[in-house]
Amino acid sequence: MNGWRGQALHVNLTTGSLQRQQLPTDLLTACIGGRGLGVRLLRDFIHLSTDAPDLPLIFAAGPLTGTFVPASDRIAVVSRSPLTGTVFDCSAGGRFARDLKAAGLDALIITGVSPQPVWLQLSGMSASLLPATKLWGSDVPTTLSNLAGHGSVATIGPAGENGVLYAGILFGQGNAAGRGGLGTIMGAKQLKVISVQGDQATAIADPSRLQKANRDILRLFRASPPLFGEFGLQAFGTATFVDLMAQRRMTPTNNFRATFSPTSHHYSGPALRHALRPTNGGCNGCPIACKQFSHSGEPLPEYHTLSHFGALNQIDDLLALLQASAGCYRLGLDPVSAAATLATAAEISGNPVLPAQLAPQLKAISQRKSEGELQALGARRLADALCRPETAMTVKSLELPAFDPRGAYGLALAYCTSGRGGCHTRGNPISHEILRRPVPTDRFSFTGKARMLCIAENAIAAIDSLAVCRYALFGASLEEYADALSAVTGHEYNVGALAGIGERIVLTERSYNQGNGFTCADDQLPERFFTSAGSSDDTMTIPALDRERFFAERRTYYHLRGLTDNGTFATPPVDLLP
Repeated sequence: MNGWRGQALHVNLTTGSLQRQQLPTDLLTACIGGRGLGVRLLRDFIHLSTDAPDLPLIFAAGPLTGTFVPASDRIAVVSRSPLTGTVFDCSAGGRFARDLKAAGLDALIITGVSPQPVWLQLSGMSASLLPATKLWGSDVPTTLSNLAGHGSVATIGPAGENGVLYAGILFGQGNAAGRGGLGTIMGAKQLKVISVQGDQATAIADPSRLQKANRDILRLFRASPPLFGEFGLQAFGTATFVDLMAQRRMTPTNNFRATFSPTSHHYSGPALRHALRPTNGGCNGCPIACKQFSHSGEPLPEYHTLSHFGALNQIDDLLALLQASAGCYRLGLDPVSAAATLATAAEISGNPVLPAQLAPQLKAISQRKSEGELQALGARRLADALCRPETAMTVKSLELPAFDPRGAYGLALAYCTSGRGGCHTRGNPISHEILRRPVPTDRFSFTGKARMLCIAENAIAAIDSLAVCRYALFGASLEEYADALSAVTGHEYNVGALAGIGERIVLTERSYNQGNGFTCADDQLPERFFTSAGSSDDTMTIPALDRERFFAERRTYYHLRGLTDNGTFATPPVDLLP
């Protein structure tokens, strides 16, 4: 097939069986790949409990993977999160997706529990389960070093082995499926590592048309200030957001009790450049190269890691932040959830974590020892256990990222409607409200935000299903990627078709969550954002959110999605994906 392989590998760790299965063409053309394919393959497992051993783990590449379409070599990892209970997907860069396709697969489905630690090795068309007892207990860099020469590797650290609810899956070079506890599922299955390598090229239906589509995408990338501008991602990596959020007074500070940190410039993009002289790099073949590395090759922290260990925990010591980031990578922890949980604990105890305490506290969390036992469960469970639920800045139990919703009202709505929990990546309102692309919108108004969010959610779901980086939409659009998809697969797509597929994915995820008991009560922000103002100054006022307007716009969003006022389907929907 052009673009797709048409095959998935189902690995049952309980029985040790490894079976290739055909994926129907109509399923692939309707779901595309990546997030959409993963969500569709999740259907048979969606009503399982959130006990990590029971949950499936699905890795899905996209039809553009391996074609040199810019920013297209990403892997989607899909399951039901043990942290949130929601349908959950993460997109990760690196070479893993390309090698999975080169091994003849569009998807990898992992179920069951191994009786002992194992390594899943995929090499070409062969697959095998090997003992991994000697690797169990190793940190991420050690495991990756031991597996050098075995192709692309996905692994977990001690956090995943010990059941930390926000453990991630690491792919090397700082790439991770970091949020939602997907590494917890790998650990519960006693699956320490997956390696994959292959040599099959991705077939392309119309190479000349694809070359033109690629040129169009690259031209738009280079013309985009957020990507290639003086202060864009290519120049400073995602650390460029440190100063931008400070200027907008949207930096979550002191566990979201303030929205401005006067010392955040100590770890901004320019500060990192001055102190470390980093080198740029990125995902396989991506021209944006938004990742930054030290001279020794260590991945440097990205924006949310810097901001949450920094402002959220009232720390401005750059060395301590670098050590915390490296510690999360080494141990296999999601840095956003880890930092947010520490900030919650600090508010409850009244004792902010000190710079020197970060590294040992992260180790305690990964080992689930002492205070780390409770902190390993995430901010919401920690706050509930200590009878201080108001201190957990979460939506659907997912810790909020480093953009304060009081400074962008579409963002506030996006946190609540996101199917996976409090997350800015589902609808990308930062593009409209902060970067003012494709058109500027008033970030302090709810007017029109529900419609804007629906459009953005559909586009992001489509991009995730193409397994393309979301940053690509800072430059190109669905139009250019539809043309590239048509050229690769030989099936004609346009913007409307991709947006329609994206909408079906969003609604499918919502129907799965509804079937698992989620209601409009879960589409809610922490009370703090409605009762406490942000950090205003002489030039800018950051008020608390207007509760009435927020809920009115949420109802508008529900109606645009064809839902009731309570955010549910009036009748159980028919299958939205084939």
